Amino acid sequence: MQYPKAEIGVFGGSGFYSLLEDPTEFKVDTPYGAPSSPVMYGEIGGRKVAFLPRHGKEHQYPPHMINYRANVYAMKMLGVSRIIGPNACGSLQSDVKPGDFVICDQFVDRTWGRTDTFYDGPTTTHVSSADPYCPDMRAVAIDEAKKLGITVHERGTVVVIQGPRFSTRSESKWFAAQGWEVINMTQYPESYLARELEICYCNISLITDHDAGAEGAEPVSNEEVVRVFGENNDKVRSLLYAMIPAMPAERDCVCSHALDGAAF
Repeated sequence: MQYPKAEIGVFGGSGFYSLLEDPTEFKVDTPYGAPSSPVMYGEIGGRKVAFLPRHGKEHQYPPHMINYRANVYAMKMLGVSRIIGPNACGSLQSDVKPGDFVICDQFVDRTWGRTDTFYDGPTTTHVSSADPYCPDMRAVAIDEAKKLGITVHERGTVVVIQGPRFSTRSESKWFAAQGWEVINMTQYPESYLARELEICYCNISLITDHDAGAEGAEPVSNEEVVRVFGENNDKVRSLLYAMIPAMPAERDCVCSHALDGAAF
């Protein structure tokens, strides 16, 4: 099947299931199975955009059951060279508050059992993830968030837990003690798989709650996460509509050369 070509992809997170006005919908078949939903295709600011809710249209895929390879590869098949990944996250630090945005520059992987590479042999391929998020996209996200008056933290480390359970208080205190700012269940392997395909990736963490280990914080609940994300959907949408037209036309970042020298 001939698919339309898009330049920029967006993965929708919890509570964020639509983006485009009057999109065209396509079912994409990948070598890794079906993605979480059909891909929605349209335009924002003159740029061709593909949108895919990572949990499915009905939020039917919990974090540990998402077919991350199929989702990312579907974007590749449509020609996407940049992916924006907004998601609902918890805060591990008192100065990062619900409603704030964090444009992460690092992740720590605490998941297990997830299929997390496209390179299973016979050619052994090691792709660097030293700086896992695109520096050019991060700069655009920070700049546009400031213009919109959004409280934005310009860097941060997201620790990615397996889910679907939330952390114990002890786990949360442990993560906070490392100085990490954000906790989430979907940033790995999504962001790294994009790097393996030389696709730029930018994280936008919308803080919905303080995690269980925060001093005086009530234990996080799914209801609270969805409520706060819903209240801030307009901010997420506004930032995406500002970022997408502002993306540079050309790429010469670390992401675009990720496979140089990676294969044995």
